[in-house]
Amino acid sequence: MSAAACSRADEPPRRTAPLAALVYRGPAALDGCPEAVASLLRRAPRPFTVKYVGPDEELPLTADTLADADLYAQPGGNDDVEGTWEELRGAAGTVRDWIHDGGRYLGFCMGGYLAAGDPGFDLLPGGTDAYISSPDASVHDGRDTVVAVTWRDKPRHMYFQDGPAFFLDEGAEASVLATYDNGTVAAAVSPYGKGRVGVVGPHPEADASWYADEGLRNPDGVRFDLGHDLVDQTVRGL
Repeated sequence: MSAAACSRADEPPRRTAPLAALVYRGPAALDGCPEAVASLLRRAPRPFTVKYVGPDEELPLTADTLADADLYAQPGGNDDVEGTWEELRGAAGTVRDWIHDGGRYLGFCMGGYLAAGDPGFDLLPGGTDAYISSPDASVHDGRDTVVAVTWRDKPRHMYFQDGPAFFLDEGAEASVLATYDNGTVAAAVSPYGKGRVGVVGPHPEADASWYADEGLRNPDGVRFDLGHDLVDQTVRGL
């Protein structure tokens, strides 16, 4: 028997039942963003059952609701980080405790900003700032566009709406999945207690309608493999 076979045998078996995801939908998200995240999760190679949480949904964002979930996703929102945080501040401790005890957090664009602290859930080993304000950024304003990234050492393109870059602490325990063209981090996964936190600045969940509405084209085609890679790395171990 090979060493590789022994290593696989030592790994804990994956659950065979679908994973359960909660996607925030409410004032802290833009119309269409929660639905795109939900679609990405439902169509993942390891599909999720998805329910929405929020102030106007059947399920509130509470400890009891999170107790039945494997993953909580915070989708994109507007460009007002402070105002968006005010909509979520009341649930911050609950979400943070749930992740620390083994939950998974997935943040897209605004959800990536809010994974940091001041303001935010304070889940990352480091901070965030707007990619457009970082040195040598290829985009300098808040328009919707397509940006070049390097994802796992391969050049790719992604839909972008003034998303964050992630500035990880030196020596931080984190896996960088993607960088922008100026070398700043575009997507990463890091531990938080017993849980894991996956964040991305651009939008791997963007479907064809997003590009068509803005008259944009992705040179790689509209694909979802990058989003699925981020999801898979975030829920690793479940």
